[in-house]
Amino acid sequence: MSVLDYAVLVGSILAVALYGILRTRGRRNLHDYLRGQRKQSWFVIGLSVMATQASAITFLSTPGQGYAGGLSFVQNYFAMPLALIIISAVFLPLYRKLNVYTAYEFLGARFDTKTRLLTAALFLLQRGMGAGITIYAPAIVLSTVFGWSLPLTIIASSLVVIIYTVAGGSDAVTHTQKYQMAVIFAGMIAAFVILLQKIPCSFPDALAIAGHFGKLNAVSFSADPKERYTFWTGMLGGLFLMLSYFGADQSQVQRYIAGDNLRESRLGLMFNALFKIPMQFGILLLGVLLFVFYLLHPAPIFFNQTAWREMPPTAMSNDPVRYGEDPPREIALGTLERRYKEAQNRRQGEIHAWLQLRKSGTAGEQQFIDTIVQEDASILGAFRAAAREAIHKENPAINTDDNDYIFIDFILDNLPHGLIGLLVAAFFAAALSSKAAELNALASTSVIDFYRAVIRPNASDRHYVLASKAFTIFWGLIAMGFALFAHMSENLIQAANIVGSLFYGVILALFFIAFFIKYIRGTAAFCGALIGEALVLIMFATLPISYLWYNLIGCAACITIAVVLQALLPRDVEPRGFEPVMETNV
Repeated sequence: MSVLDYAVLVGSILAVALYGILRTRGRRNLHDYLRGQRKQSWFVIGLSVMATQASAITFLSTPGQGYAGGLSFVQNYFAMPLALIIISAVFLPLYRKLNVYTAYEFLGARFDTKTRLLTAALFLLQRGMGAGITIYAPAIVLSTVFGWSLPLTIIASSLVVIIYTVAGGSDAVTHTQKYQMAVIFAGMIAAFVILLQKIPCSFPDALAIAGHFGKLNAVSFSADPKERYTFWTGMLGGLFLMLSYFGADQSQVQRYIAGDNLRESRLGLMFNALFKIPMQFGILLLGVLLFVFYLLHPAPIFFNQTAWREMPPTAMSNDPVRYGEDPPREIALGTLERRYKEAQNRRQGEIHAWLQLRKSGTAGEQQFIDTIVQEDASILGAFRAAAREAIHKENPAINTDDNDYIFIDFILDNLPHGLIGLLVAAFFAAALSSKAAELNALASTSVIDFYRAVIRPNASDRHYVLASKAFTIFWGLIAMGFALFAHMSENLIQAANIVGSLFYGVILALFFIAFFIKYIRGTAAFCGALIGEALVLIMFATLPISYLWYNLIGCAACITIAVVLQALLPRDVEPRGFEPVMETNV
């Protein structure tokens, strides 16, 4: 990166953070600090909800997901519009009517304190880990690519977000997210335009190439439970994931209850219902076009070029590695890379030849492209697999899934200075916006559901504001510590979704029971949640099925167990939780 890139990066991040601090300084009462002044328009609410979900993982890792798997990941979001409609119709009116700070206060009123605290604890556990992933995701990639110290990158970005979140509370998060999203979209649009300009064929031809390689298969109706992304996992597992995330995850609930009124909050959610799938589709399409770009341009055998260059000379020239032939042969890494480039050159010539056949309408073009695809899958795939195997053998600590490095590799090699800084700023802006919302939600839940409800129920407003700031710092340091010691074997966006899927189903079940199964009391719901969560964790450790199914499994298990237990338990009246203050103007 040049001096100009660093100026754009540092300037944009500090400007947005300072704006958030100055715009929201002086928040001294608990209501304003945790919920904001509730004057936000639907557009600001919509951007805030989108920014909270769309972390750096979305913009850094999703293009790599599109490169490797095509458009199929978009199926994750098919149920999102339906989920947001349900939340707007059922969840949101109750939250505003009860005038709650957190979603889990509602469960305390409906069931009892132990059920409220269990749900809040599950949220704190999974969101605390999620906040660590949020900051780790861009830090591990960017520190590797630019040679920055990983611990210093994590610490610096964590401190920035902790400072402005502590200073301004909920409104600081919301106000900064507006401008962080502006930085993000400016950078992504610029990258998309330059990518299209650099692909040496027309956009229809690029899509045709991608289609022949299976990258445009956006929908699969396969019933195989081991297949990670299908229409069914998206519509069933994805529905429960989205309902729980947007309806019962405090990091999202806190964003949309800040609306000026019920209508503004609903419109903010509908904004996401309309635009989230197109946004994800566009980012995945960017990854698909990166795949086409690297078909027609030289591509590294391993996209984490920093790790590749750090391979010792003995591994590059002397130590043999095996690669996939029958029988397998052994070859030095340097020779492996040279032969990979030779195979690439042949493939590029063949694809250009196929494009000429396509333009002229020559017979046999389908058979010709089929041959190219088969060769790509066998020969080039074997070279890349051999490189990953050799790197892992040399240094097992290196994550050999290099898909997260594909987009940043393109940025560094093909974008002009200034825009490189803008794209890196976009990644950090996305990380900061999501982490700020997470820290704000973690602090709110800690103070309202544990500290005020159990430890200090009658303290002053000023005391609770100070406690909220202390918990924001505490969770910021916890997330930073998790990021410092994290090691991801998964693609980063999948890792984030896996963590959520292990807890969201059970959390959602408790809200479903509270809303729709009125006769179930707190003890049955509490025990159903404990057993259901244990079942999900056991299944995750033992069954090779798509993680999206755990949202459905956890929800169904918790509800079923609670229904059975309620039938067996005495029907005595159980103690209730607190009674929330009713809000008259919704």
